[in-house]
This record gives sequence, C-alpha cells and structure tokens, in this order.
Amino acid sequence: MNICVFLSAADLDERYTVPARDFATLLGKAGHTLVWGGSDTGLMKVVADGVQEAGGRLVGVSVDFLAHKARPNADEMVVAGDLAERKALLLAKSDAIVVMVGGTGTLDEATEILELKKHGKHSKPVVLLNTAGFYDGLKAQFQRMESEGFLPLPLADLALFADDGPTALAHLEAEIASR
Repeated sequence: MNICVFLSAADLDERYTVPARDFATLLGKAGHTLVWGGSDTGLMKVVADGVQEAGGRLVGVSVDFLAHKARPNADEMVVAGDLAERKALLLAKSDAIVVMVGGTGTLDEATEILELKKHGKHSKPVVLLNTAGFYDGLKAQFQRMESEGFLPLPLADLALFADDGPTALAHLEAEIASR
C-alpha cells in the first residue's frame, strides 16, 4: 500500500519522535511505501528513516522552494511547482492518508483531503494519528461540526482519530482489504 503521511518537518521532542518512528517501522516492516513531503529534516526525516530502515520504499513529493531540503536517497522524488500541485500529487500517489502531528501546513493538507473526501473526489481512508492527544481539540471541533449539521456525512465516514500507530495501520489495511 502507498501510504501518504502528512506531518511536520520541524525538530520535535521524544513524545512525538518516538511514536512517529514506531509507526514508520510498522509501515516498513509491512512492506508499505511512504508517500510524504520529501523533506530530510525534522519529523519527516524521522519517519522516512524508520520506513527505509525497516525495508519500505520512499516516494517524496517536494516543492520547488523546499527542494534543497529533499531527501537525497528516496526511491522516487518529484518536485512540484507549488503547494497545490504538491498536495494533488501526494493524493494521486497514495492509497491511504495518515495525518501526523504538524503545524499550519499539515492542518491545511488535512482539511483539504477531508474536504475532497466529503465531496466524493476521493474515497481513500484517512486517519489522524492523535499522538499525545495532539488532535483532541480538532476532534472536538469536528464532533461539534457533525452534531450541529455542518458535515453532510458522519465524521466516521471522513476519518478515524487513532491514538496509536498499530490502530492506525490496522484500520488502513482493513479499509483497503475490504475494497
């Protein structure tokens, strides 16, 4: 399976890097391909290292103004002209999406992916990996949107909020297997 992971390129502490590394190792050992933003810095590097060291493939999609930070030894690296093209390529190259911890760029990617799914532009499974409760506030906001009628379909049909990597990966594998 080609699993797109949206996440931060920032250097973060162990409460985020250890679970990210564990999830990456799960992906690699299961023979999955990481499709990610292509950066060789911060949490993006941690995940790419973990997948590659565990035997998985790396497919990066960088963007022109960040190409100097692209991982040199990825199995495949594409450089998009802008962020919109990058997001479209990441979605096109993946079978499933995982949103890990991140900042405004990760949040932008997550909301666009969910909006496209809401409108039927893709049907790929989406998991928000809620490491250390990072997405508790976002989950509460989505639950409010659902309860107050802002979502035209149940939140459970859009995404799963998973507390750990094994739960996230098991969900994705089950979703893909059922298709």
